[in-house]
Amino acid sequence: MAEAKMVLFICTGNSIRSQMAEGFMKALGNGKWIVRSAGVLPSFVHPLAVRVMMEAEIDISDQKSKSVDKFVNETFDVIITLCDHAAATCPTFPGQAKRLHWPIDDPIGATGTMEERLVLFRKARDEIKNRIEAFLKSESK
Repeated sequence: MAEAKMVLFICTGNSIRSQMAEGFMKALGNGKWIVRSAGVLPSFVHPLAVRVMMEAEIDISDQKSKSVDKFVNETFDVIITLCDHAAATCPTFPGQAKRLHWPIDDPIGATGTMEERLVLFRKARDEIKNRIEAFLKSESK
């Protein structure tokens, strides 16, 4: 079996999008990927991100928000930024990582009823899942 590849997902707070991406990649990557996530301004794992991921039968409740600085000396095969802010402020990493940019709307500012807020969290979750499935399909060729 080929050696596992390293992937890093980065967004601003490592609160929602990159946490969801980490969860999906771990669940869908069939052990072929070592998965990390980080933020340029780390905060906390958002409870609504945990909730909508549980709806997808993926538990991210034990994941922690981490600074991208924690990983600057690691070599990754792929680095994926999930927002423009992360893409603009992402540090340089050693090696020749493939860089991808998947701008996904941040549901952190969602307002309204709980159900209205959940709609935006689910939209982000589903877009991340679709992108990861397409990415994994392209990588397996």
